[in-house]
Amino acid sequence: MAVKRRKLGNPLALAVLATLWQKPMHPYEIAQTLRRQGKDNSTKINYGSLYTVVQSLQKHDLVEVTDVEREGNRPERTVYGLTDAGRQELTEWLSDLMAVPVREYPIFDTALSVMGVLHPDDVVRLLQERLSTLEVQVAGGRGALDKLCETLPRLFLVETEYQLHMLQAQTDWVRGFLEEIRKGTLPGVEGWRRYHETGELPAEFL
Repeated sequence: MAVKRRKLGNPLALAVLATLWQKPMHPYEIAQTLRRQGKDNSTKINYGSLYTVVQSLQKHDLVEVTDVEREGNRPERTVYGLTDAGRQELTEWLSDLMAVPVREYPIFDTALSVMGVLHPDDVVRLLQERLSTLEVQVAGGRGALDKLCETLPRLFLVETEYQLHMLQAQTDWVRGFLEEIRKGTLPGVEGWRRYHETGELPAEFL
């Protein structure tokens, strides 16, 4: 089963629709709500792109103007709410993403697929740097999650929890892989090392 193509595929558009599902808001309030609920940990948010996304959602009749607010001498603020089509789009889009795994292509996967270009000793050094950074990120992520849990229900933090689990999994994998290279137990590591030292491509690589 494939994920259906959407009118807008920007993850920020999904976040905006979900935020407006709570209540109608003006763009600045949408941004504040996303940040207050910790959604900037899972979705890249900046005011310029958010306004563009809101305009695109309005163009596709997924949101509509519900009010125009004015406070004192401040500029008018346009309040947007979901249309019926927007509610349907949000429900269907989110349902697809929850149910259907999508193949993604993280850049680290690409780097691993061609790491043979580097000498094994260099890979060890570089992965050790990565491991040190990951360990700091895991520790920081745990602290941040604990802090957020003091003010927000877990329902609003499950994506942060998931990210932390994925980060921990990567940390564990990198640590184990490093040990395999260091101990020489990684299949093909000797041929890999010999190629960089002699320039001869091992027969098992052909």
